[in-house]
Amino acid sequence: MDQVAVLAGGCFWCTEAVFLDVVGVKKVESGYTGGSTVNPTYKQVCGGDTGHAEAIRVTFDPEQIAFSDVLDIFFATHDPTQLNRQGGDIGTQYRSAIFPQDEGQEAEARAAIARAQQDQDKPIVTTIEPKAEWYPAEDYHQDYWAGEGQSNAYCIAVIPPKLAKLRKSFQARVKSGVTAA
Repeated sequence: MDQVAVLAGGCFWCTEAVFLDVVGVKKVESGYTGGSTVNPTYKQVCGGDTGHAEAIRVTFDPEQIAFSDVLDIFFATHDPTQLNRQGGDIGTQYRSAIFPQDEGQEAEARAAIARAQQDQDKPIVTTIEPKAEWYPAEDYHQDYWAGEGQSNAYCIAVIPPKLAKLRKSFQARVKSGVTAA
């Protein structure tokens, strides 16, 4: 039976592009969670006043990839030491957060933070937040990198290095089979 992981690691276009290329991942949906506004819009979330994080909801087959592996990829492909930001994206909507769907996922999230901390010089600031209402982002945000993202200067600067790191560090987990040089 499929499982769901809800992760926030900065801009959802970037995290979505990474997880769409992971073996065992069946679907990735960009959206908003962890805030107080009902059915927020992208503009509202970007304004930073709703409390939501830009996040992804990853549907995966646990027989092909464990939740712990999903988390290891998450930590390896964003900077979990930046508080309320990822690079030039600044604000609580770009926070690093895990939204466990049950107690088992919460325990796994704590273990993943401890594992990831071993590879960091600075403290990890990723939060573990309560499961919250999920709001899908507007249609044009879904699978953004495959379409409009290819001509977006921000995406061109940020996404390829994340994909290269995925392909180099998690070769056996990559759908495309392309390895980094």
